[in-house]
Amino acid sequence: MIKTHLIKAAATFCVAAAALSLPARAETVKVGVLHSLSGTMAISETSLRDVLLFTFDEINKAGGVMGQQIEPVVVDGASNWPLFAEKAKQLLEVDKTAVTFGCWTSVSRKSVLPVYEKDNGLLFYPVQYEGEELSKNIFYTAEAVGQQATPAVDYLLAEGKKKFYLLGSDYVYPQTTNLVLLEYLLSKGVPIANIGGGLSKDKSGKVISAGKYTPFGHTDYQQIVGEIKKFAASGDACVVSTLNGDTNVPFFKEYAAAGLTAEDCPVVSFSISEDEFRGLPADKLVGQLGCWTYFQSIDTPANKKFIGDFMGWLKTTEVPGIVKESRVTCSPMVLSYNGVYLWKKAVEEAKSFDVDKVRAVLESGKISFDGPAGKVTMQKNHHLTKNVYIGETTKDGQFKILKSFDNVYGEPFLKGTFKSAAPAKAAPAKKKKKAA
Repeated sequence: MIKTHLIKAAATFCVAAAALSLPARAETVKVGVLHSLSGTMAISETSLRDVLLFTFDEINKAGGVMGQQIEPVVVDGASNWPLFAEKAKQLLEVDKTAVTFGCWTSVSRKSVLPVYEKDNGLLFYPVQYEGEELSKNIFYTAEAVGQQATPAVDYLLAEGKKKFYLLGSDYVYPQTTNLVLLEYLLSKGVPIANIGGGLSKDKSGKVISAGKYTPFGHTDYQQIVGEIKKFAASGDACVVSTLNGDTNVPFFKEYAAAGLTAEDCPVVSFSISEDEFRGLPADKLVGQLGCWTYFQSIDTPANKKFIGDFMGWLKTTEVPGIVKESRVTCSPMVLSYNGVYLWKKAVEEAKSFDVDKVRAVLESGKISFDGPAGKVTMQKNHHLTKNVYIGETTKDGQFKILKSFDNVYGEPFLKGTFKSAAPAKAAPAKKKKKAA
């Protein structure tokens, strides 16, 4: 009996000793990635998945977040807005993620917003949007209207453009942005007759929609491009485009086929970055405009390092499904990258992954990050102060920077803040001198 106990005790000791000799498993923190990896928005969103995984690896190699390794949980919203809400619920309630980085379209963001508010989750949203929203559970690293749309209009006005055709995808971001732009253009003295795309009014005569809209995945732009060509015949017109996803491909192909050029009628696009230009005839679209808070062509050591590190990661990563060839970087990718580091700094300042504690730190206005496009600072209103850049496309699908604006404050609520310019008064008629 004693012999049996001794054998059991020895066995227990050996197991314990063996366990002690093994390297300790690093603690992990689960982080959600919620993007469309299939469907019409995959053309844009897969790159955000890629850059997030790169960022997590970069942080993990440097020791993680508060000593814990980031464990990504990647889900596919599949360009299906109700599915986004289901996936968000999974990330929060099943996977127990500390934070989520995700969404591209505003409709996907609005779909998940109630889920994050109900479960007190944390979402970092990285893509230009219409504003008019402020949730305590979302931090918007995205460009607000005043960091993209209105600076672009200011540039076009300075270039002598007098007519603006508003075109977008049929959902909340383009519709709301164009209503803000309508007010902004009128405040700058642009007559309503010079704002193309059409207006819709309610029974009281109030404008409730400005511009022309097409559904996601729309492919037939012949009639719309014909209308734009007629609108631009005066030589002083431009197109302000909020088209999203792969519908940009048939639009620009029809635009080029109609003989329109950047000299005749430039298009400034708010959803076309270097990444989307990989699927477009870039050599036929030289001179088209973009307005973002980052371009790959920014010539700084920080940006060169970011690009080099990302391209190096692509060569070595073994994550299935990642395209390794002909890759570029773009603003939504950098805003995703910035978001992860802002969250990391806030967690370390709070000394906790607790959402309420992290949020309080982020709202302090003291959390900044020196990113590839310059310094960004999280504001109390959950938006960023950051630099803004206007660029024109080159034949290789990159952007030549034409103008920059430093440290632009992110203001989400612009609708209703612009007053129409008073119509110019006619000069008083000169009195004729009486004959002597």
